[in-house]
Amino acid sequence: MQPTFVLVHGAFANSFSFAPLQAEIGLLGHRSVAVDLPGHGFAATYPRAYQAPQDLTELAATPGVIKGVTLADNAAHLIAVLKRAKRNGPVVLVSHSRGGLTATVAANRRPDLIDHLVYVSSWCPVDLDVSAYYAEPEMAAVDPAALAAALVGNPAELGLLRSNFRTADPAALAAFKAALFADGTDEEFLVLLNTLQPDENLDAGTADDRAGADTWGRIPRTYVRLTEDASIPLAMQDRMIREADALTPGNPYTVRTLTGSHLKWLATPEPAAQVLAEVAAHLPTGS
Repeated sequence: MQPTFVLVHGAFANSFSFAPLQAEIGLLGHRSVAVDLPGHGFAATYPRAYQAPQDLTELAATPGVIKGVTLADNAAHLIAVLKRAKRNGPVVLVSHSRGGLTATVAANRRPDLIDHLVYVSSWCPVDLDVSAYYAEPEMAAVDPAALAAALVGNPAELGLLRSNFRTADPAALAAFKAALFADGTDEEFLVLLNTLQPDENLDAGTADDRAGADTWGRIPRTYVRLTEDASIPLAMQDRMIREADALTPGNPYTVRTLTGSHLKWLATPEPAAQVLAEVAAHLPTGS
């Protein structure tokens, strides 16, 4: 029975990010569904002040629907999708970047709904919370200025993170490109940048949301390393792999490696689609 790939996006992203990958997966004969977490996709807030000409003062103060959305809300939404997908057969849950937080919580709560976990340069906290990982040596090369290059408004007042991806500031655009897509052309980078949405929720989880050995740890899993990732450096990806394997030594990651930046695999999805097809080919026949 063919699996369904359930795809979970990262911060400021949405289901639209996965359209090229879904095309490749479909051409290889597999079903997929790309999830929009609460406040993402067509449910996102795009203030009029975000349009051109921009009004940055208004943009910094306009409310957003994602205010108050929690990691628990994201996980509940994903679990509802997993329940529906599981009716059709095996489920492979694929997450990218911050989407790994939601995937991990969902796997902790409902491991019975997931036949295989795939993390693509994705956060899977084991020993620390994500905020604490940012203070670790493996993240030292990440430029905090890149993350704040076009931050708009006060997150504490807005109750969300808001970034102006439509900025024309050359320094901000250069910082975004270096962090996300340094190996893409300028044209590819601008296309991907314009698929991002301005708002993201604040809740990145606590110790209760880390991977659990008795739940998450029962699920077979694959980690896809991205060699040129400047947002989650390779050293941090490898650390998360080591910590998870130490947590469940009888169920270690299968590790695959793709050459490229944080977003390159989405713009050039054929290699990633092949990795996912191999995961599907090795699912137990009884799944």
